[in-house]
Amino acid sequence: MNTEHVKVIRKRHGLIGVDFNELWRYRELFWFLALRDILVRYKQTVIGIAWSILQPLFTMVVFSVIFGNLGKFPSDGVPYPILTFAALLPWQFFAHSMSASSQSIVGSASIISKVYFPRLIIPTSAVISGTIDFCISFVILIGMMVWYKIVPTANIVYLPLFVLLTFTAALAVGLWLSALNAEFRDVFYVVPFLVQAGQYISPVAYSSSIIPEKWKLLYSLNPMAGVIDGFRWCILGTATPNWTGIIISAVSVLVIFIGGLLYFRKMERTFADVI
Repeated sequence: MNTEHVKVIRKRHGLIGVDFNELWRYRELFWFLALRDILVRYKQTVIGIAWSILQPLFTMVVFSVIFGNLGKFPSDGVPYPILTFAALLPWQFFAHSMSASSQSIVGSASIISKVYFPRLIIPTSAVISGTIDFCISFVILIGMMVWYKIVPTANIVYLPLFVLLTFTAALAVGLWLSALNAEFRDVFYVVPFLVQAGQYISPVAYSSSIIPEKWKLLYSLNPMAGVIDGFRWCILGTATPNWTGIIISAVSVLVIFIGGLLYFRKMERTFADVI
């Protein structure tokens, strides 16, 4: 047998067992799969990429009417629509990227079973594809800030850190769900419920200021709670957020990410057999 074309997959050593040099060699595959996900998402749609504009705008209107006008929730000194839209930016990036990542392994069954490449590329590229919607929505937010005459403060320099935290949170949960979905297809039905429930237990439609003090520590365990508060502070210049809560949320993201990476690495050797 010609062994030159045989790839032997051995268990890697180290804390997380990831060969970063190998990932770098396959970097072009990252962008190819991300582009594929983007094209598939908008293929044969009537209004195409406009969905990434209409969805957050419609959600913003609904939340503004229900929570802002009827519920009279506090808006931290800024118009309620823009308070909501600034939160929808990281939340929808997280939700869409996490959902796409959770289905990525099963959706790539045809190539996983035929050729070797680092399987970690698949859920990661699904998260990368979500940055397109994020960028489009960010342009809409800039237009809203001009309309409401809101000038960004110096806090905007910290925004890339919260974008990175959002990306990491989406990938962290996506790693867990993509590996679980390969073995248990019930995950497909669980993910929409998680997204819907997460939107209401995260400060998307309301400000974190309404959370009672005795619950704030527990509330901060939600990875997206600190991210959304940080986004609003960076972009809108709202009141200084609870940095303790943000640190707790960041640590929560890191723990979920490391756990998801370990679990994904453990399960990836069986993907070709179970999907």
